[in-house]
Amino acid sequence: MTKQIKLYPESGVELSPFTASNYDTLMNTVSFGAYGKFIHKAIAGIGIKPTDSIIDLGCGTGRNASLMTHYLGETGKITGIDLSPIMQKQFEARFAGEKRATFRQQRIDLPFDLGEKADVVFISFVLHGFPQQVREVILENVKTHLKPDGIFAILDFAEFEMAKMPALHRWIFKTFECPYAFDYVERDWKTILGSKGFKTISEKFFFMNYVRLLKMNMGG
Repeated sequence: MTKQIKLYPESGVELSPFTASNYDTLMNTVSFGAYGKFIHKAIAGIGIKPTDSIIDLGCGTGRNASLMTHYLGETGKITGIDLSPIMQKQFEARFAGEKRATFRQQRIDLPFDLGEKADVVFISFVLHGFPQQVREVILENVKTHLKPDGIFAILDFAEFEMAKMPALHRWIFKTFECPYAFDYVERDWKTILGSKGFKTISEKFFFMNYVRLLKMNMGG
């Protein structure tokens, strides 16, 4: 078997072939079923409209995209973007016969342009898994693809100080998350996004305020 070469060695979002192939099952198992309920609530909080066009950056298996399509009408559409061929296979199997959902194999850590803009750009538990300079590139890709009045929805860790976490929570976080995540949670993301022209619409917290759905727009 060919050894997987990671683009970012310390990243936790670049999954092994086994993990990628079994991602949904693993997430359900390790969360004792809580992950599914949480994702339903988070997706509902985006406020998707029936006519929206959506870009899902780092879409994975299409689980989140599948939930988002429930809010779309006949003219709504979603484009899932991911680098992994394993995720592509699962995404396309999930959406077989569904014309509103398409997959594009694409690196989101490099500049790209689909040639169209979306009403919603969504990214879920991806941004924290990259170095800060790469996150900056991803944010520029969001700006390239978001309509002036569109919504940028980030579902990821909120800001917190690891040193102040309860010991068990800190151990879990440091054991299962990558070093890039340690950096991510201690940055002021509303200020960072504000410096790039994004303005906060709302924020909703989950899991004892360690996770947040942050909704932004370009202030148009």
